[in-house]
Amino acid sequence: MQHTQCEPHTPHTRRDTARSAGVALMLASGSCNQLGAAVGALAFPVLGPTGVVAVRQWIAGAVLLAVGRPRLRSFTGRQWRPVLLLAAAFATMNLSLYSAVDRIGLGLAVTLEFLGPLAVALLSSRRAPDLVCGAVAAVGVLALTRPQPSTDYAGIALALLAATCWACYILLNRTVGHRLPGAEGSAAAAGVSALLYLPVGITLLVVHPPTLAALACAATAGMLSSAVPMLTDMLALRRVPAHFFGIFMSVNPVLAAGAGLLVLGQSLQWSQWLGIAAIVTANTASVLLSRPRTTQTAVQRGSAEGTTAPTCPCGPLPTGDRRDRENSAST
Repeated sequence: MQHTQCEPHTPHTRRDTARSAGVALMLASGSCNQLGAAVGALAFPVLGPTGVVAVRQWIAGAVLLAVGRPRLRSFTGRQWRPVLLLAAAFATMNLSLYSAVDRIGLGLAVTLEFLGPLAVALLSSRRAPDLVCGAVAAVGVLALTRPQPSTDYAGIALALLAATCWACYILLNRTVGHRLPGAEGSAAAAGVSALLYLPVGITLLVVHPPTLAALACAATAGMLSSAVPMLTDMLALRRVPAHFFGIFMSVNPVLAAGAGLLVLGQSLQWSQWLGIAAIVTANTASVLLSRPRTTQTAVQRGSAEGTTAPTCPCGPLPTGDRRDRENSAST
């Protein structure tokens, strides 16, 4: 009796592995981002938000160019277009957010900025479970950040600009990751973004000479909040859909609250704990519901065709193996 060796469902296994790796990368990105933001804020009194962002962009550009080593001369026009747009979004996103925080406070600024990835999540997927997860995550962000109303329309506009840039950043980073190998696209975008900040950054540093401590804080923020997230986000977006990435970005306020609790000893109210629970629940549900559906089993296919297919502990036999068995049985 001839035995046919069955093969595992390697496509599904690879997709699950890629999804798990994407979640790990997004968690690493968010953790580094929030830690870097906390360190960078220490340099605000000396450098101001614009000076800190300028140093951040310079450090990110230098690090990513050294890591990615992009072959800029070989880039085609189709590759350069999303790279330049990503550089513009990257250069604008942090500056507009920090300026908004300075005018309307952290809670409202972060809440409005989250509208960017939330819009990507809701518009990129029409499935009801994704819409529910996005809505629950949005409610959790509101409960956690507790935004206060403001009549500073300039600050609100800056926060909405940051939201728009974050949405563009997600979509462009995914496109760049698909069109360019390795980290070349992110490195090129970070380098262009660093060049955009050279004039204003140098001017600020000449007018307000910084201290070594302030420069060290801004440089640390550049590593943790710019270089690492930009690279890890690109790698994550190669492994997860844009709508899933958008929902998962709601974990950033949770990571920020956790850093404040553990590092700074900031206490959380019960409503904020409920917000954290809602965000974690929404993201967990999004991870579980976004797993690919399994295909029909061989038994189901065999019943539909009027035959009985052999069962296998690791899944249905490949189509070719089943047909070989049917042919041998008929002869």
